[in-house]
Amino acid sequence: MASLKALKLRIGSVKSTQKITKAMKMVAAAKLRRAQQNAEAGRPYATRLSDVVSSLASRVTVGPQSPKLIAGTGKDETHLIVLATGDRGLAGAFNTNIVRAARKKAEELQAQGKTVLFYIVGRKGRPVISRVFPKAIVAQYDTSAMKAPAYADAQAIADDITDRYNSGQFDVAHLAYSEFKSVLAQDPKVDQIIPVVPAAPAANDKSTVASAAVEYEPDEEAILAELLPKNVAIQIYRALLENAAGFYGSQMTAMDNATRNAGDMINKLSIQYNRQRQAAITTELVEIISGAEAL
Repeated sequence: MASLKALKLRIGSVKSTQKITKAMKMVAAAKLRRAQQNAEAGRPYATRLSDVVSSLASRVTVGPQSPKLIAGTGKDETHLIVLATGDRGLAGAFNTNIVRAARKKAEELQAQGKTVLFYIVGRKGRPVISRVFPKAIVAQYDTSAMKAPAYADAQAIADDITDRYNSGQFDVAHLAYSEFKSVLAQDPKVDQIIPVVPAAPAANDKSTVASAAVEYEPDEEAILAELLPKNVAIQIYRALLENAAGFYGSQMTAMDNATRNAGDMINKLSIQYNRQRQAAITTELVEIISGAEAL
C-alpha cells in the first residue's frame, strides 16, 4: 500500500495534469469556433464546383486533345492516396481514423492488383504508412508551420500532385481526410480527385437538364484548362479546412474526457489518502490509550 507521502505527491501530480488538460480544452474550444466557420463556409463552394466539374465530365467527348485531368491516362494501374492528417496528437482517434480509412482503401486496391502510392500531408500519417506500406511514400508536405489552412498551401500541394500526374507517375489520385460533422463526430472519407469522376445520371430524372447542351465561352479547352486544376486545389483546401475543424473538435472532446478522468482519479486518491490518514491517527490513539492504561 502506498504511503501517505506518495499518495499526496500523486494527487498533486494528477491535479497538475488536470490543469493542463483543462487549459488545452479551452484553447481547442476557442480555435474550434473559427475553424468550424471556415469549414462550413468553404464546403458549399467546394461541393458545387465538384458537381459542376463532374457534370462537365459527363458531357465532354473524350478525345486525344482532352485534358488528362478529365480524360485520364488510359490506365488504372497506379493509384496515389493523398493522406491528409494533423501534425499533433492528443486528439483522440482523429488521426487514427483517417489513416485507417486510407489503409482500407489501399488494401482494397492492392487486392485488385493495383499499385498504391502515398502522398503524405501532415506528420501523423507517416509513421503508420511507412511501417505498413514500406517504400510507398513518394512525397510529404510539411504543414507543421501552418497556423491555419491557407489556399496557397492547397495550391502548392495540388500543383505538385498535378505535375506528378502529368508526368505519368500515377493514374488515379484519391484524397483521404475527415469531414467535420460535429464536435463529437468526424467522418473519415476517401474521395477520387484525379481524374474527374463523371456525374451519374439520375434514374428517375426526366428533366432536360441532364441532356442540355453546354456552350463554352471563350472555348471548351480554355475553360477546362482553368477549371480542372482549380478543382483539385479547392478539394484539397476543403480537406485541410475540414481536418482543422475536426482536429480541434476531437481534441476538445478528448481533453474534456481527460479532465473528467483526472477529477475521478483525484477523488479516489483523496478517499484512499483520508482512509490511510484516519487509520494512522486511530493507531496512534490506540497506542497512547494502551500506554496510559499500562501506567
